[in-house]
Amino acid sequence: MIVSKLKEAIICLRAGRVTLPYPFAPHSPAPGFRGKVSVDAEKCIGCGGCANACTPRAIRVSDPSQEIRRLEFFLERCTYCARCAEVCTEKAITVTEEYECATNDTHDLHVTVDVYMGSCQRCGRCFETSTALDKLMVTGFQQASEEPGGRAS
Repeated sequence: MIVSKLKEAIICLRAGRVTLPYPFAPHSPAPGFRGKVSVDAEKCIGCGGCANACTPRAIRVSDPSQEIRRLEFFLERCTYCARCAEVCTEKAITVTEEYECATNDTHDLHVTVDVYMGSCQRCGRCFETSTALDKLMVTGFQQASEEPGGRAS
């Protein structure tokens, strides 16, 4: 029994160091690593495709006014699957190599993006996007409702 433990100790000592000295020395992630999500508000068109593709529902789309679409990213719920970056037609969402996201305050992991939506001068409604994401969830647009007379407003 002691001999087998001694053999095991010798094998382990021969291997040398097999772990990284991570907290004391910087470590760069491997290629293809999916880290923290980054959003470029200048490129975002507010289509909401990212919220529709997000499995843990870490992205919420709302319209606080007729001209503004608000996208809220709750990164404390993010599973780093990068599905939001895959469906973004404008490449406004990218996945960085940042992985040190530990914090004591969850507000540090909350990203809000306000997108100005162009509105029609005649009717006041926001322009709808002209991409394949139109068939997905469209949040906040006014829907035509039936009037009692049978006409749509």
